Amino acid sequence: MHSLGSSYRAIVIGSSGTIGAGFVAALRQDPNCALVVEVSRHDVPGFALEDEVSLAAAATSCAPQGPFHLIVDATGALTIDGKGPEKHLGALDAARLLRSFQVNAIGPALLLKYFLPLLAKERVIYAKLSARVGSISDNSKGGWYGYRASKAAINMFLQTAAIEFARKNPQAILAALQPGTVASPLSQPFATPDHCTPVGESVDGLLEALDALAPKSSAHFVDFKGESIGW
Repeated sequence: MHSLGSSYRAIVIGSSGTIGAGFVAALRQDPNCALVVEVSRHDVPGFALEDEVSLAAAATSCAPQGPFHLIVDATGALTIDGKGPEKHLGALDAARLLRSFQVNAIGPALLLKYFLPLLAKERVIYAKLSARVGSISDNSKGGWYGYRASKAAINMFLQTAAIEFARKNPQAILAALQPGTVASPLSQPFATPDHCTPVGESVDGLLEALDALAPKSSAHFVDFKGESIGW
């Protein structure tokens, strides 16, 4: 990345996942990146998206190494507690919907709460892995109720946080990211490798897209090809 200067510092949250690990690898190969801090549920202190105290502790543990210029939240899940997305209205279950919102919307919103303050007061980027199915305007197939709704919800959290944060730092960029269908444990039950994008290609495309974004008083929603997605 070039837009963040020659010694930017980054955090990757969810660094043990396929895409999170891809971001860590790419950033470590970037000569302009001075530091990459990995935040994973397997680390110490670790975190759980359902546990706000653990999210606050994770941010506190990162703070001494800041301020940061790039934060990537690569958390999220499609299959939760062994159950995949609902294919029809009759499959809706209150407990499953709550779990999807916990993991894909509420937890990431609380990550925004605790990690946004770690960003520097210059050009900075906070990027959250989202999904094209979180786009209300792009929904032409239906199904996947909980996942769609929870991704739409985190998109709204990002939009709202971007408006607020722009008042504090007009150079800040908040972005929802569509990584494509990457071969990973998340996509494995739903896509064959022949229909997947290699993780390196996805991450490189997302970093290039982020590098090209201009600050504005709202969030961006882009895919790994650099194309904008309608909310």
